[in-house]
Amino acid sequence: MKSPVRRTSYGVKGAPYAHPSPTTALKRARSAPYFFLVPATLLFLLFFALPIGYAVWLSFRKVQVSGLGLGAGAREEVWAGLENYTDALSDSELLNGALRVLGYGCIVVPVMLGLALLFALMLDSEKVRLAPFTRLAIFLPYAVPGVVAALLWGFLYLPDVSPFYFVLDEFGLPQPDLLDGGPLYLALSNIAVWGGTGFNMIVIYTALRAIPAEVYEAAKLDGATPLQIALRIKIPMVAPSLVLTFFFSIIATLQVFSEPTVLKPLTNSVSTTWSPLMKVYQDAFGNGDIHAAAAQATLIALATLVLSFGFLRATNRRNKQEAAR
Repeated sequence: MKSPVRRTSYGVKGAPYAHPSPTTALKRARSAPYFFLVPATLLFLLFFALPIGYAVWLSFRKVQVSGLGLGAGAREEVWAGLENYTDALSDSELLNGALRVLGYGCIVVPVMLGLALLFALMLDSEKVRLAPFTRLAIFLPYAVPGVVAALLWGFLYLPDVSPFYFVLDEFGLPQPDLLDGGPLYLALSNIAVWGGTGFNMIVIYTALRAIPAEVYEAAKLDGATPLQIALRIKIPMVAPSLVLTFFFSIIATLQVFSEPTVLKPLTNSVSTTWSPLMKVYQDAFGNGDIHAAAAQATLIALATLVLSFGFLRATNRRNKQEAAR
């Protein structure tokens, strides 16, 4: 009885199977990860690195106008060097917008992270009821788009249509105008806190669930109360998650744009240059000066990078010092 002939990978009967040499197999194994990275690398270059590079290139150029600026060749794009950057650094509207965002961030970041930590600790408690529903209810505002959230809260802030003002009027209580003056910062901060607390809570809560149960059992055997466990065990062990959420919050604060832009038609207290990104948008699409806008956007990106990198480096240095102790 004849033995069956093995079919090779090429579909030829009886042909010997050629095994690749060890060197060839090793080269293929080493190059395989790079082939998988090609699609992601191309997308990164086309939709991230290339636009950034083009914006930086535009920031070093300007439009030179000859005469009245009419006719062919009257407007010419020329090299400007650092002129756009010096103009941006001396622009009072951009600097005032940065100060307003700084005050806005001083309200948003601590309140949002404090509530996120509080909710995460409460959900991680053994006595919590309806934990899945509560997690979903806290996280749900994060799923609402920022523009929709700003529109929702904007109409709730208007005295003529808000049910809150109707209730205050029925009880004879004062009706503050949240879209004018100092309360405007609270109104904008409320939108950010309402929308961002759920995401930060999920990050911190996930870190809490990763703590081994043996740690809590040992603390209980030593007589630790739930409050002591939260303050001395849970919060220190989720410190990396707190750093991560603080890092994200700083970036989101410096890039605030949707909330003041949506509220602008509802009040005169929000100008077209209320935040740095609104100033960039106004210069690029309102004034038609994309070169100045590119320089301002580059400065905002550099400021975000410096602040984030400085915060992370200071945090890592502190962690190393505590580990050395």
